[in-house]
Amino acid sequence: MRFRLEPLLHPQRVSELQTALQAADAPWRPGEETAGWHARTVKNNHQLDRHSDLHAALAPSLRQPLLEHPLFRSAALPVKVHSLRFSRASAGEGYGRHVDNAFMAEGRSDLSFTVFLSDPASYEGGELVLEHPDREEALRLPAGHALVYPSTLLHRVEPVRSGTRLVAVGWVQSRIRRAEERELLFELDTARRSLFAQEGKSEVFDLLCRSYANLLRLWGE
Repeated sequence: MRFRLEPLLHPQRVSELQTALQAADAPWRPGEETAGWHARTVKNNHQLDRHSDLHAALAPSLRQPLLEHPLFRSAALPVKVHSLRFSRASAGEGYGRHVDNAFMAEGRSDLSFTVFLSDPASYEGGELVLEHPDREEALRLPAGHALVYPSTLLHRVEPVRSGTRLVAVGWVQSRIRRAEERELLFELDTARRSLFAQEGKSEVFDLLCRSYANLLRLWGE
């Protein structure tokens, strides 16, 4: 299951991030430095130095909105959001076909996310392409919107043809390791919330809450 957060960030916050990331003294590093041994052969972009003061200042402004977003909390069931990176791709740059590492330095990668920070009209190309079993899906979301998707998918970023593509990427370690179990819990949570909105607390609502809580106990880590 993949889902969008539309939007995740307020336009003013997006503008502040754009200004900071486009500053002449922003400490960008070659993206291949943080790629795995095989992914670095197809990674052609730049990433903000994760040890810089700028990265430390900007990261909380993305992590906190994710953790506070009700759809994200319900669908991802996060233990933590980790390994956040800011990425820049200019003309000719992109990131070829790869799968994310199962474990990052800060945790397991159950879900990946991309927060789009550039207006789609400001650059050409740069589509995030997800490879599903039966199709490919190419996405370019508005600035401030985010896409959350299983870390198990092969994916790529098409080369940018003009302009500059700015995004933030990161990973989620979920309380529920299996994707199909997370999806069932999300559907159950959605159903109980919808029922509560229609009828308030009822016997059926209580049974749904009991099932939800007990499945969390059964499947959770």
